[in-house]
Amino acid sequence: MNYEKSIQDSCSCTIIHEDIINKVKSIMPQEEKLYDLAEFFKVLGDSTRIKIICALLESEMCVCDIAALLCMNQSAISHQLRILKQSRLVKFRKEGKVVYYSLDDEHIKQIFDYGLIHIME
Repeated sequence: MNYEKSIQDSCSCTIIHEDIINKVKSIMPQEEKLYDLAEFFKVLGDSTRIKIICALLESEMCVCDIAALLCMNQSAISHQLRILKQSRLVKFRKEGKVVYYSLDDEHIKQIFDYGLIHIME
C-alpha cells in the first residue's frame, strides 16, 4: 500500500517546466534569508519556549513568575528567555531590581495564533 501511495505521489513526466522554475526562482528569497527563517523556526521548535510565549501573550512577566507558572527553576527559564531575546521574540524592561519580559512585537502573536489555527484544523 505504501508503495502504491509513493507511486501516486511522484511525477511520472520528464518535462522540465523552465518558465515555472524561472518564475519561482525570481521570487524566492535569498539563501541567507531562508537560512535565517529556518533558524527562526528552530527557536519555536522547543515546547518550553512555546509555553513562555503563550504566557507572555497574556501578560508581561518576570522570570520568577514564569518559573512558578511553568514549575521550572529560574535558571532554566532565564536560559530560554536568552534564546528568545537573541531571536528578537521577547524584549525586557527593568523596574528597580525586577526585569519584566514581554513579546517583542505584534508579529509574534500573529505567528503564534496562525500556528494554533493550523494545528486545530
